[in-house]
Amino acid sequence: MKKFSFLLLPWVAFSLSACHSDNEAQKIIDQSIAAHGGALFQQAKISFDFRDRHYEIFKSPDRFRYVRSFSDESGKVVDVLDNEGFERKVDGNPVGLTEKDENAYSNSVNSVAYFAFLPYGLNDAAVIKQYLGETKLEGEEYHLIKVTFEQEGGGEDHEDEFLYWINKQDYKMDYMAYTYHTDGGGIRFRKAINTHDVSGILLQDYDNYKPEDERLPVESMQELFESGELELLSKILLENIEVELIQ
Repeated sequence: MKKFSFLLLPWVAFSLSACHSDNEAQKIIDQSIAAHGGALFQQAKISFDFRDRHYEIFKSPDRFRYVRSFSDESGKVVDVLDNEGFERKVDGNPVGLTEKDENAYSNSVNSVAYFAFLPYGLNDAAVIKQYLGETKLEGEEYHLIKVTFEQEGGGEDHEDEFLYWINKQDYKMDYMAYTYHTDGGGIRFRKAINTHDVSGILLQDYDNYKPEDERLPVESMQELFESGELELLSKILLENIEVELIQ
């Protein structure tokens, strides 16, 4: 686990429970997952449209299958990422891919699935959770959780860092910030702007922000957001959501 300097966060009121950060973080994440749908995620195939692409996502404790489909100049493209690996088909025919393209496509599919299902997934084995204490943002009180990843089992993005603002009243995940290292790297801050409650599962839309300097530590993002120093980069909107519960 990476060490963290509390001096970087003067706006966080740390409590004595921060001394037991792992246990506290686990308890809060468990409550947040429950608030967003809990065990329903393990038996649900969730489909939605995002940026002109259709996704079908299934993730149980031991199996997962992510499907992305769209049409382009090559034809009808279907990408499948599951426990066996990644495969792309065009008009029903398998496509041979370079290792670089296969990694890029599989990372893209996995990223959409990961963010859409949050906070479900934060109990995966490679996740390291750290309770940073309490803070207030836009008039609401939050638990602040930092997430990093073990190198083993953490995937190619194991160096990424995340912050999650978990509402103290309803345990919904209202904000997140994260660093990433693919495509040159960067840092983002997301604010939930709409919650879709479909068959008891909560999926969220976000405003997606970035700072002028993308080399900043992830811990700086709340202060920059509050001072209006973040640029609204895009909106993360999930459309035509459907949930099929699999018995």
